Amino acid sequence: MSASTPLHRRGVIAATAAAAFAASLLAAPPAMAKPLENIRFVEEESFTDENFCDAGITVEVEFLREIHVLFNSRKPGTAPYWMANIEFHGTYTGPGGTVTETGKTVDKDLKITDNGDGTMTILVLGTGSANVYDESGKAIARNPGQVRYELLIDYGDDIADPSDDEFLEFLGVVKGSTGRTDDFCAAVLPAVS
Repeated sequence: MSASTPLHRRGVIAATAAAAFAASLLAAPPAMAKPLENIRFVEEESFTDENFCDAGITVEVEFLREIHVLFNSRKPGTAPYWMANIEFHGTYTGPGGTVTETGKTVDKDLKITDNGDGTMTILVLGTGSANVYDESGKAIARNPGQVRYELLIDYGDDIADPSDDEFLEFLGVVKGSTGRTDDFCAAVLPAVS
């Protein structure tokens, strides 16, 4: 997948949003025997994209995400790790038709590095697949594989206490997508135009 496709941009935005969501969970009190957080929730989103894929057409987008977040310390005195399982279903409806996108992803912390200055760098693995189908149910684009990216977090006074952690910056992709990366716009535009 090229870095300029909306699917990639949505993945980066989702990763950043996931990090921001994780930061919102950090207000939970520390616990050693149980996870800090183990929650499930559903997000729904719908909007109009008036310049879909920079092609000048208007497309109605609807998304449903089912999310399971697990956030826990691996051992006392260390930074907690988090993992999010996301299953999603989206539709894109334009003047020429509708396409459907489905997928499952997992984002999880692989490595947390204390930078020694009150910040930590988190290496995150994002893995899973997304598939796009035309109105007949035929797959027109696929994106399986994984990426790795880094986040910068200010951990406040204590790396093991997430209550005062603050998301600072998305540091970028460390390892690009592995696997098939069909161009989302090239596949979808003919079906919705």
